[in-house]
Amino acid sequence: MHGMEELLAHRATWSIAELAREFGITTRAIRFYEAEGLIEPERQGAQRLYHPRDRVRLKLILRGKRLGFTLAEIREIIDLYDREPGEAGQLQHFLDKIAERRADLEQKRRDIALTLEELSDVEANCRRRLDELAGPQRGRES
Repeated sequence: MHGMEELLAHRATWSIAELAREFGITTRAIRFYEAEGLIEPERQGAQRLYHPRDRVRLKLILRGKRLGFTLAEIREIIDLYDREPGEAGQLQHFLDKIAERRADLEQKRRDIALTLEELSDVEANCRRRLDELAGPQRGRES
């Protein structure tokens, strides 16, 4: 770890504004994840205090979203950490989910490639027909 990241790792708590700023998200998004039960900050009056566990969970939530996982899948992966077989089970489940996600994305890539080929074929046919239609008119213009 370097500099700021090292400093952040040794903190005991963060405010909602600090986490929002650090992760580049809104406080509303953090409250949403709290309402969904994905993070559980400590309450001191009206103030939320986020502990290292909450920060790590938030980081995992955001990574999962970037990878295209649903909130239900993210919850499932994160919650495995607290149950037997713990982190090993969580990691194996995560690997399974990654494989599923990769297969889904590869299929979408193949589908996109086919669609692009079809678009190219249709475009070529349209241009060819347009040239055919323009051909007789060119002859009349001379």
